[in-house]
Amino acid sequence: METIKPRIPTLTESLLPIIAMVLLLGVGYAAFDLPPEPLMVLSTVIAALLVKRLGHDYGAILNAISQKIAKTMPALLILISVGLLIGTWMAGGTIPLMIYYGLKLINPAMLYVTALLVTAVVSVCTGTSWGSAGTIGVAFMGVAIGMEANLAATAGAVVAGAYFGDKLSPLSGDTNLAAMAAQVDLYEHIAHLLYTTLPSLILSAVVMLCYGLSVDLAGAAITDKVTLITDGLQGIYHFNWLLLLPIAIVLYGSASKKPTIPVMLVSALCAMLNAAFIQGFALHDIVKSAVDGFNVSMLGDTPVNPLLSNLLNRGGMNSMMGTLLICFCALSFAGTLALSGALEVIVHNLLKLVHSTGTLIVATLTCGLTMIGVTCNGQISILIPIEMLRSAYIERGLHPKNLSRTVEDSATIFEPILPWTAAGAYMAGTLGVATLAYLPWAVLCWSGIFFAMLWGFTGFGIARLTPEQQRQLAEQAADDAAPLNEKAAH
Repeated sequence: METIKPRIPTLTESLLPIIAMVLLLGVGYAAFDLPPEPLMVLSTVIAALLVKRLGHDYGAILNAISQKIAKTMPALLILISVGLLIGTWMAGGTIPLMIYYGLKLINPAMLYVTALLVTAVVSVCTGTSWGSAGTIGVAFMGVAIGMEANLAATAGAVVAGAYFGDKLSPLSGDTNLAAMAAQVDLYEHIAHLLYTTLPSLILSAVVMLCYGLSVDLAGAAITDKVTLITDGLQGIYHFNWLLLLPIAIVLYGSASKKPTIPVMLVSALCAMLNAAFIQGFALHDIVKSAVDGFNVSMLGDTPVNPLLSNLLNRGGMNSMMGTLLICFCALSFAGTLALSGALEVIVHNLLKLVHSTGTLIVATLTCGLTMIGVTCNGQISILIPIEMLRSAYIERGLHPKNLSRTVEDSATIFEPILPWTAAGAYMAGTLGVATLAYLPWAVLCWSGIFFAMLWGFTGFGIARLTPEQQRQLAEQAADDAAPLNEKAAH
């Protein structure tokens, strides 16, 4: 039987699966609120039909998907470890301690900048922007209402602070995804993010500080809602500085570049010991917190305010299963598309318009903004642009961490200022302020794009590969593609 050699797709054929995915997610997910996972599966089927048309067989498709998932498995394990960490930190009192002292720092004269910085700290410690906005953020909105402050400015500060943590926390799912997709060390990725995120935070803080000092809130009182939270936390947990040890372990691991998963496991173990010996929780409840997340029902008959329940009930390895499912669906699409060679064709044509590092950064930002604007899904908007452009960065001698940073600048933190995304709707509903109303005040969420372009055209903060690094990464990419080509040849 004669073997048909697979061919390279045309540009039109290459664009077809991408357009189909964008339309399916844009219409199904954004307009009809359909879950994104089956839409991604359908997109994968369309990509697979293209692959079959090009001459590849079903076995090659499965092999391509398996290899794509296998390469990202370490990062997927990190996501599960993040859920473990959040659940045990909550049971051990680490996260409640940060929330308690964060709220104690409120100064009525500097409400807006305090809301920004405290929410940022809590978000970095928890890795969840939605959780931070839905707990600490709600508390700050209560303070703002009591002080008759600008609610849009307060909401903007909360959203900016929440997404600062979502972008920089080693516990953040999006941060881990970006590092995973670009095949960059997690802590190296986080450190590189500081080039755009730190100036954005400083700019946000200056805006909030100047605005806060220009209005008279000095005589306003702290609302009952904040007091309710702090008194409630103090009644549930026994606070002491040993509760900061789990954070210190993660920070030490980050600074010394220790392997991520062992560091997280040690930190979780420390938090579990705190939960047992300081907080007095039973072993069964501690283990359940690690798996299913902490729940105030573990407190027994102790009455808990619903606001505190919303604050404390979170974490656990199972909390990451939804994110993992989206990852598997998106990686299946990416693996199938990689086998077709469509990404290479699209990128080749796209790069005809790119003549410098600055224009490559702009092209990356455009891809990220388009994906998040149309698909409304943060994970997909991270995975697909990185999958498309990683080889282009390597060919131009640019470290892939430039790509992972730029995609986060245009997808992760931009998502909550778009009214039609789930993040934008959540923030508006949770904080009680329309998305377009708080958009100008969420300075961090849009200023990163301008810093990314500025550094791209000036070269500041752009990491370049040495010739040896470039050769190794190019060989690695060739090795990854080789099994697919060998399989396709048969």
